[in-house]
Amino acid sequence: MSDGQTVHVPLDQGRDYDIHIGRGLLDGAGARVAELGGRAAAIVTDETVSALYGERLRASLEAAGLRSGLVVVAPGEASKSYATYAQVCDGLLAHRIERNDLVVALGGGVVGDLAGFAAATLRRGVRFVQAPTTLLSQVDSSVGGKTGINSPLGKNLIGAFHQPRLVLADTSTLDTLSEREMRAGYAEVAKYGLIADSGFFDWCEANWAGIYAGGPERDEAVAICCRAKAGVVVRDEREDGERALLNLGHTFGHALERLTGYESARLVHGEGVAIGLALAFRFSARLGLCPGQDAGRVANHLALAGLPTRLQAVPGGCGDADAILEAMAQDKKVRDGALTFILARGIGRSFIAPGIDRAEVRAFLEDELRPDR
Repeated sequence: MSDGQTVHVPLDQGRDYDIHIGRGLLDGAGARVAELGGRAAAIVTDETVSALYGERLRASLEAAGLRSGLVVVAPGEASKSYATYAQVCDGLLAHRIERNDLVVALGGGVVGDLAGFAAATLRRGVRFVQAPTTLLSQVDSSVGGKTGINSPLGKNLIGAFHQPRLVLADTSTLDTLSEREMRAGYAEVAKYGLIADSGFFDWCEANWAGIYAGGPERDEAVAICCRAKAGVVVRDEREDGERALLNLGHTFGHALERLTGYESARLVHGEGVAIGLALAFRFSARLGLCPGQDAGRVANHLALAGLPTRLQAVPGGCGDADAILEAMAQDKKVRDGALTFILARGIGRSFIAPGIDRAEVRAFLEDELRPDR
């Protein structure tokens, strides 16, 4: 086990929590979870992660005196559904999880969102712990208390704000990620530099290969991203303002996920975000907000890191401009029917842009969809 790093999230009303980051944290997870109190801690995970780490975490919990069991779902975005949510809730009740007990989300962003939403609603709210096992979930989705599932009408439209009591980001679990999942998670890493920290984006350009290789750069990237997100969450927990900046690239990305039917074989979340980041900067440049060289730099870096940056890269296609616009219409940032985008004046200079003209977006998408792009 490495000494690692700890990021504190200082929320009010006794809801503050720590994010522990380092290699080998799962083996000592039981002692840390037991400190939170309760007699039981049920693990929610997916089939892939369960085979790798499920019994290891369960053994650690039981060694610390906590009754434990596993609720296992199918891997992939399709599990963020009404049916799987019901399966998880029933599984937790079958494990006799009471109000003072804990739910432990072991897995990537899908498991964290799903288990967190189940915890938020089970017995009108039980506590939960995030044990993220993907780069994407360690740097983004495990922190901040956003939980939820998808609707056929759009992504993350059913959910709740429910903060974890503890986050354990064991970076050794990233060693078992596929190259595709590592790249997908990296899109969220780069996003933090693009939002408000051009120096971090510079660092990413110099160190992305070390993150992939599992060097010290990996733990450092996770810690930097968690500190950045924790700061935003403390200032704007329920996304009434600044927190919307964390959705840079996501208006486009979520629309693409919906249009591909949340089929991970075609598009995973981080790939949608990567395309969305490149589109957000190109759209900003088209509107005269952002230097074209910055938009080019963003796309070039993401491509160098192995990520898609064009709509044409979506396997099986993503429909025409009207289909993409329709998918965007269910975005959570829509206000009074008007589209809100996160745009940029340059790298590290993102801002919330409400009421963007639909005709402007449509013309941009039509241009982006041209076969010569």
